[in-house]
Parts: sequence; C-alpha cells; structure tokens
Amino acid sequence: MIYFLTVNYYSRDFIAKLVDSMQASKGVDYKTIAIDNSPDDDSLHDLADDNILILDAGTNLGFGKACNLGLNWIYTQDSQAIVWIINPDTQLLPGALEKVPAFFAAHPQLSIVGTIVYTPTGEVWFAGGEFIEKNGAIICKTTLNDHTTLDYLETDWVSGCSLLLNLQHFQTCPQFDPDYFLYYEDFDFCRRYAKAGHLIAIAPQIAVVHQPSSITGKNILAKFKHSTYSYLLTVGRYSKKTVLILRLTRLVFHAIILMPVKPQIGFGKLHGVWLYLRRVFR
Repeated sequence: MIYFLTVNYYSRDFIAKLVDSMQASKGVDYKTIAIDNSPDDDSLHDLADDNILILDAGTNLGFGKACNLGLNWIYTQDSQAIVWIINPDTQLLPGALEKVPAFFAAHPQLSIVGTIVYTPTGEVWFAGGEFIEKNGAIICKTTLNDHTTLDYLETDWVSGCSLLLNLQHFQTCPQFDPDYFLYYEDFDFCRRYAKAGHLIAIAPQIAVVHQPSSITGKNILAKFKHSTYSYLLTVGRYSKKTVLILRLTRLVFHAIILMPVKPQIGFGKLHGVWLYLRRVFR
C-alpha cells in the first residue's frame, strides 16, 4: 500500500487538484492522509471519503510536526508501507504513481527517495540535493544532466516537496525534528538518517509538478523568519562554528541592507536571527 501524506494550510483547492491527479492513476492501491493545519477552516473535510482521511492538528503545527502526526498514524497501520510525502500545491505527472511499486521492488535497499520536481512551465525545480560542509552551502540541483536514463542516483538530501519513504527500513517510525517549524526540515531529516546508514536517492523517472511559493509566499515576513531560523539551525548542526558565524554575519548585513527597499524580507531575516540567537543563549 502507498500512503500519500500531505499537510493542509489553507490549501483545500490545491489538495483537490492533487487528489484528481492521483485518481488518474490505475492499478495501484493507495490512501491519502491529509493533516489539517488550518483549525479555523473546515473546508478540507469536504474532500473526505473512504480513500481520503483528514487528521485535525488542532493548530498550525508547521510542516515537520504535522508530517510526524501522519507518519505515526500510518506506521501503526502498516509499518511496511511506502509513504509519499507531497506538498499540497503539487500534481502527479502521468504514470508517476504506477512506477512506484516497481521502483521499490527493483531497489529495496533505498530508504528515502526524492522525485524530480518540475515547475508548471516545465523547468526543473528540484533534481537532487548537495551539501558542502566546509562552507555550509545547501544546494538544490535544477538540472538533470545525463541522468534521465538511470533508475536512481544517490544524493545528499531530497526535498520534502515530494519524498518517498520505505518504512520497512525503519525499526521505529521515522520523524522530522520538531525544532523545525518550516524549511530545511527535509535536509535535516535526510542527513540524520543518512548518518544512521539509510540510503538516499533521487528517482529521475518519477516526477511531479509543483507551483513554487504558492502557499508560503502569501506571508513574506513569516517566510523569511522561518527560513532564516531553520537555516541557521541547520548550519549550526552540520558545519563548523566558523562557518556558522560567517553565515550569520552575512545574514544580518544583508537584512539591514534590505530594510529600506524590502522591509518585510529584512525584518523577517532579522527576526529569524533573533530567534536563533535566543535559542543558543537561553
């Protein structure tokens, strides 16, 4: 069984389109689990049926905690399942779902698998992730190069926008770190489990279409607050202290420069820096 896991934050219409793209697939058993992070909007429940389960978070838990709620539910139902974590503002490309069972049957050694993610205009938005520890660079690859004929390619990390988990490799239910509210929780998830011996790869033959920033772009200040905090948290964990200090200093100067022309971005970055420093020195 394949379980789709998505997180709703005022994105009912996006999820309806995502579900439509799933229903175009044939011959694969699947169930959709939607975590409702919008407690004052019950419109998502209109979509509930025998194949779509809505789990109410009761508040906005953020991405990672909401995914954990869904993962825990799925793991108790079937600890051998494939879980496809997918953003609500995505749609499956034709044939994507049908390829998943055969892919994991052919490559059972893989624990965490990302898909290719395209923009609506056909550009590659994500094709694997690289981490350069010496300078703290977290890189999203946006070119396929000559890898389109490969079944998979090992990579440092994959995007939570479209991420497949083979639960049979996990002795306990895999979890995102709840310290992350939004952004970089996928990177942290992959790096933690890679250190534990899990194999992480990108599957060029499985793909989705994603509308970048269609949800998080609605609140610019909050977006940059969360992304800045999460980035500093990540660099602090996975790079040297000197790299963290350099990155933090650059962020502060960049935020100050932006204040007169793009105040929401500038304030958001500074707020993220403050949240991180408060965490470090509390």
